Order: sequence, then C-alpha cells, then structure tokens
Amino acid sequence: MVEIVNTGERVTAGIQGDIDHHTASGIRAEIDAVLENSTPRILILDFGGVKFMDSSGIGLILGRMRVLQGFGGRLFIKNVTGHVEKIVKLAGLSGLVLK
Repeated sequence: MVEIVNTGERVTAGIQGDIDHHTASGIRAEIDAVLENSTPRILILDFGGVKFMDSSGIGLILGRMRVLQGFGGRLFIKNVTGHVEKIVKLAGLSGLVLK
C-alpha cells in the first residue's frame, strides 16, 4: 500500500508493508501514475512503514530515479531503518537518504 501526498513540485510516497517481487509492481504502478501526471521536482520515498525489502525494493528506487531524471527531478528516501537500511547501504544508495 502507498499513501501519496502530491504538492505539485514534491511528491511523497509513504510505503507500508513488505516490498518484494509480489508487491513491488503494484507500488511502482501507483507511484508512476502520479509521476506521469505531475512531473514533480522531488520524489520522496518514505520507508517508515516497511519492515522487509528485498532486491525488488532496490529496483523500485532505481526505476523511479530513472523516471525522474527524464524530466529533471530528484529522488530521496527517508525513514530507512533496520533491515531496509542494510539493503540500501549494500546497494550503495545511502547518498539518497534524508537525515
């Protein structure tokens, strides 16, 4: 499940539940629908409600980054803790984390 707040220039997607190969495509579709309609300058993926993530989550992040780069937007992630934080670090994406 994704709760999306769109202010025009900024979209925040609060992700709830696990991100794995079963759920990633639905999450991706929800976020991409908003990105296509509003082309924000910033997308923030909020992982506060995510307890488990596998490599599908990394694909979710990287794919959204590519979409945003297509129109000059930037991606950040926040509330990355525990298991999810380890995966993000291993993928070399720590530079995207908002403190």
